[in-house]
Formats: sequence, C-alpha cells, structure tokens
Amino acid sequence: MELNSRPNAQATGHVDAPELRLFVMALFFIFGGITSLNDVIIPKLKELFTLSYMQAMLVQSAYFLAYLVMSIPAATIVKRIGYMRGAVVGLLTMMVGCLLFIPASASATFGVFLFALFVLASGVTLVQVVANPLISLLGPPATSHSRLTFAQAFNSLGTTIFPFVGSILILGGLAHVSADKLSGAALDAYRIAETRVVVHAYLGIALALLVVAGVVWLNRHRLKGEKHDGGSILRSFDLLRLPRFSFGTLCIFLYVGAEVSIGSLIVNYLMQPHVLGLSEQAAGNLIPVYWGGALVGRFIGSAVLRVISPGLVLTANACVALALILLTSNSDGGLAGYSLLAIGLTNSIMFPTIFSLASEGLGARAADGSGIICMAIVGGAVIPPLTGHVADLTGSLALALTVPALCYAVIAGFGHIAHRQRKAALS
Repeated sequence: MELNSRPNAQATGHVDAPELRLFVMALFFIFGGITSLNDVIIPKLKELFTLSYMQAMLVQSAYFLAYLVMSIPAATIVKRIGYMRGAVVGLLTMMVGCLLFIPASASATFGVFLFALFVLASGVTLVQVVANPLISLLGPPATSHSRLTFAQAFNSLGTTIFPFVGSILILGGLAHVSADKLSGAALDAYRIAETRVVVHAYLGIALALLVVAGVVWLNRHRLKGEKHDGGSILRSFDLLRLPRFSFGTLCIFLYVGAEVSIGSLIVNYLMQPHVLGLSEQAAGNLIPVYWGGALVGRFIGSAVLRVISPGLVLTANACVALALILLTSNSDGGLAGYSLLAIGLTNSIMFPTIFSLASEGLGARAADGSGIICMAIVGGAVIPPLTGHVADLTGSLALALTVPALCYAVIAGFGHIAHRQRKAALS
C-alpha cells in the first residue's frame, strides 16, 4: 500500500505517514546501539594495547570525528536522493565499517581499528541526518518535541541492549593473561586472538545491516511530498547566524561530549575499589543501567513535554545531572556507583529537546539544519579525550567528571533562555 501525504501536507509542514514512524524508530534503535558498543570496546582495546585513558578515548574521537567530516556531505546526499535512499546509503556504509574489523583484527593494529570505527560512524552520521528531521516531518509541528523524544527512546533501547550483549561477547572473552605481561610475537598473537572476539560481534551486526538496508530499499518510494531547499549546501552555515540555532548547536556538542565521556568511564569507574570494586565484565554488565535510564526517561519525557515547556524540562534535567556528578564525586560505594549510572536518566530528553528547540521554524531547510547540528556531535570526539586527559593528569576519575559537569551547566543555561523566549512569545 502506498503511503501518501495528506492533501494539505505542504501547508501544514508535515506528512501523515504513521507506518514510516516505525521505520524511523528502527533507525534510531540501530545507530544508538552501535554507538553504545564503544563503551564496551574501550576497556577491551585499553587492555589489549596497554593504553592510557586519553589514548583509549581516541576510540570515541575516531568515531565522532565522522560527524564533523561527514555531516555536510550527508546532508547533500539526502537533498539529492531523498530520505529513504539516503538511509540505504548510510546503512550500507555502516556495514562496510563493520567488515573493516576483519583486517583490523588481522593486523592487530590500534590505528586500523580506529579507521574501521570512522567508516562505521560515517554511515551512522548519514542515518542520523535522515532520522532526526524525518521524525519531525511525520506529524504536527506542535508535538515535534514529544515525537522526537519518543523516537529517541528507541535509540536508548538500542544503547541498553547492545552493551549488555557486547559485554558478554567481548569483555567476557578477555583472557586470564594481560597484554602488559607479554611482548614480541606472543603479544601480537594474543592481540590477534582477542580481537577476533570483536570481529565476530561486528560481523553479526554487518549481516543485520544488510537485511535492514534491503527492506528500506524495497520501501524507498513510500515517502511522498518530500521537499528540500535547493540552495548550495555551503549556504547552510548561514543558519549559525540565528542565535537560538547556534546556541543549540553548541549545546549538542557539549551534551554528546558529556554523555559519551561518562559512558566511556563507567567500566573503569565502577572497577575502583572505593566505588564498587567490580570485575571488568561485571562493570560492563552495568552499562545498560546508564543507557536504560535514558530509555525510561525518554518514554516519560515524551509525555511530559506535551504539557511542560521543553526549555524548562531541559534546564531541570541538566541541573539534576550536575547534582548527580557532585554526589558521585564526593561519595563512595554504591552511592557513588549508582549516582553515576543515574545520570543516564537525566540525559534522556536532552538531545531531542536541544535538537527540536534549535531547529524550530527551519521548514524546507530542515536537512541543512540537521547536517549542521549533526556536525556538532563531534563533541563526542573532543570532550572524552579531554576528560581522559584530566583523569591522567590528576589520577582521579572523579575529578575528571568536572569536564562533563561544565557541559551540563551550559545546557541548563540554554534551556532557561529557550523557556524565557517561549514564555515571552505566549504572553
């Protein structure tokens, strides 16, 4: 059955295609889950290649650098071939990135792993440039905050499930020997053997991506009434002259950096004797608690955002995140461990709310705006190494959390300003 836009779709600025919402939610699930696997791979590669915290965080840098490099090209692709075909290109690029883990394992070289992650993230970037504006298009503008938050809940479902399975498959496969006890040929053989575990996990993902890409291709004609601005993609940077859009773009940079920094430190943080003193795999099994909090919070938030100002909700969540960082940094045991994990709940509505607040009123330039905002996701490449550097300098993971704390403070300010502007507009 063909899905047609309503006769007044162009007038209302949205398309009535509820079945496509399920497709978009599936995309959120996929790219969210794959991104969260980095939290499992970091401690694995840190042990295999005897890396410092800052070096280990280069996993996130390689991954999130793709957002800076590929977001504008991704927006160009979407404008040329449309949302559905763009999603297919993104899914196939992700599959290629997964397959590159095979030569990465064969070489047992850290740099090759970083390149594979960059290619994988390039595909994720394209899928995300498609998904965010598309979910806003598939319904009334008045409920776009709520709808995007609900779709992001499926992103959180992926980030909850993938790390749990990945922890069992990847961290559970760690040998009883340690890389820092080996050298020469023995070290090379150990690294090759252990990285095969990572390869097997990503080969399974590659197969799943191929199937999903095939399904999307068969349904590529289902979206009708799609409109894009025909101007040069370089002209999209003039959107940064809009104060709310530019501030929101900055906050996406800071939010992703803060969220990824905390997620990347969870395993090592919980392994500390004064926190929970867990083994590597046991700590990895708790990563889903962090991402699961975002899952629960997004389902709740999608309802709350229908009745409470998005800016006010964003400010409240950012302030609670700050309070939880102070609590985990100044406590021990279970209180320190679980207050860190609880930050996931406060993260829940931040990305979709910041995105929708920054993108309000862009209309036919939604793909341009999505490309610019997705470039800001490069915060995940910048803030985590900075956080890791502070941890290396101070010898304290608790003090390193000061970096994401500052990010949440700025986000709280953006939410406050957006709430004041909305209140002024309604008065």
